[in-house]
This record gives sequence, structure tokens and C-alpha cells, in this order.
Amino acid sequence: MGQSTGLRALPATATAAASGLGPIRHPTGDFFICDVLGAIPKDDMATMEHPVFTLATRPDRRVLRYEHGPAMIEITPSVKGLATIHDKDVLIFCISQLMAAINAGRPTSPVLQIKAHDLLVATNRETSGDGYRRLREAFERLSGTRIVTNIETGGVESTRGFGLIDAWEILRKARGGRMIHVTVTLSDWMYRSVVSKSVLTLHRDYFRLRRPLERRVYEIARKHCGRQAEWRIGLETLAKKSGSTSPRRVFRRMIRDIAAEDHLPDYALTLDAADIVVVTARDRLVEAPGRGPLLDADIHARARALAPGYDPHWLEAEWRRWWRASGRPALRSPDAAFLAFVRARAARAPKP
Repeated sequence: MGQSTGLRALPATATAAASGLGPIRHPTGDFFICDVLGAIPKDDMATMEHPVFTLATRPDRRVLRYEHGPAMIEITPSVKGLATIHDKDVLIFCISQLMAAINAGRPTSPVLQIKAHDLLVATNRETSGDGYRRLREAFERLSGTRIVTNIETGGVESTRGFGLIDAWEILRKARGGRMIHVTVTLSDWMYRSVVSKSVLTLHRDYFRLRRPLERRVYEIARKHCGRQAEWRIGLETLAKKSGSTSPRRVFRRMIRDIAAEDHLPDYALTLDAADIVVVTARDRLVEAPGRGPLLDADIHARARALAPGYDPHWLEAEWRRWWRASGRPALRSPDAAFLAFVRARAARAPKP
């Protein structure tokens, strides 16, 4: 590969049929990059840690309460039901735009003006009339679901009630009734989490995970395993953290199914005889000699300069995946090859 990436353009992590992931609905561009801000998918750590969103696929009107150590959270639905894990796509999109603005040195506010089409494309959703209808329903559930918690964000602990979003407004509709521009007002609790950078990068294939539990397990793995080689958690604790209401034997079977299908981004699961779930990182960012190219200690700073707004750790993980997929070729200069990949990545980002 030498001074260039030398990597072939590959389809998504795997084909939908082979991997069990949903299809890439917008293959002509990078659906995980916002047209306006060049945003990388980001999620706030507070809702990754605690089960704020329902995993139900039908309207869920239960009042939920969770306690874990000193942390308490109570979630009350509106008549529309609790916000779902798929509704969270809206928050991820907003968080990603805010983080891109912060990284670029632009002023930020809890009030965001977004294009509905950008949100649908960035989160790999359908842009049909039905897709816009489901998006509106997501806004309604997000604003109607009320939270009371003492979980701190941005180093501030306060017990208070709020919505996942404080308000939303459709500014203009197309002739066919589809929303075009939307104003979203995040809660102070959520906004504090973002501006304090209490966020983590998500793999783009998160939006292709079909089942709610898969998304929730990925979030928990991303929060707790991160870039460690391995992380362990008891099945009962994982069930509580996920927010699942399934009986233990049913939850055990679902986790075994996820482990057997093996299409979670970034992580693989195993369940041992003692009901311990073992989470293993697929691609460690720092690899031992003989397992992959070694890069200079300052490579992330150089990558950040070449691709402002991108997470250099995410870029490195993507580059290593492509390097493996291309047959693990010998590299005369791994640093030069990685930086060439970064330049190509930044050049493909849509321009404002």
C-alpha cells in the first residue's frame, strides 16, 4: 500500500443478509456524516449507563423506576407512551451536531435547527412519507416522556424533572405534508452532558441494528468495555442495566442469540455456564506487536489536524478494519498509510 491507502472500497461491515444487520438505506453517501456539520455519531454517557428508553415495540405506558447505588431515575410516559430506543436516534443526531460545532469552535445552544431529511439519512432511516410520520411520533414521545433523576451531568447533580427534549417545532412543511425544518430544544440536563463532553463515539452500524436489545447491549458494551480487551458482567445485572422486562430464562436466550449471530459492531459476546456475559472488543485501538501496524504516539493529533471534526480514535479503528479486510498487507510506513486514509476520508465528507 506504501504511501497510499491501497484499500479497496468495500460494502458495509457485511451484507445485510450475511450479518443480520439492517440494510444501508443511503449508499450514495456516508449516512453517518451530517451534511451540515460533518458530525460523527455521538451518544451521551448518562443514557448509555442507565435504562432511560423502553425496549418495547408497542406503546409502553408503564412508570419505570431504577436505582443503582446512589443513582435514581424515574421515567413517566405520556399518553403516547415512553420514548423508545429507536427514538433515541433523534438525540444522537442532535448530540453529534453539537459536538461537531464544539470541536470546530462554533457557538452552541440547546436550541437546534435541523433538517428532517438530514436526520433521517444520518440515522439510516427511510425518507418515505412513513419515515417522516414515524419521526414526528418520535418527537412526541421524546418531549412527552418525563424524567426525574439525581444523575449528574457535567459535574452537576440536581434532582429535578424534565423531558428528554424540552420542545420541538416544525417550521415548514413540504406540499405533501412532510416536515422540512425542525427546531429542537434539548433539556438542560442533556445539554450539560454534551457541552461537558460526556459523550462517546458510536459505530455507524449502530443504526443498522434492528432489535432494541441489540442496540441497548451495544450501548452498555461501548460505555463499559470501551477499548479494553474484555469486560465481564453478570446476566442479572445486564438485564437490569438494559431495562429488559423479560424473565431471566428468556433474557438468557436473547443474549445467547445475540452472541451466536455475532453482528454487534465493535464487540463480540459470549455467555458462560455461570451466567457471566463476556464482552470482547473486536479491534483494540492499541495493538500488540505482530497483531497489526504500530503508529506513532502523536498520530491522533496529526489525524485531527487533517480531518477536523472527526474522532481520530474512530478513524484509526476504521483504518484497521479496512487494513484487515484488504488482506493485512505489509506497510512500509504505517503512519503515512493511515494519514493518507484520513485525508481520503475527510475529502469524501460533504461540504457545507
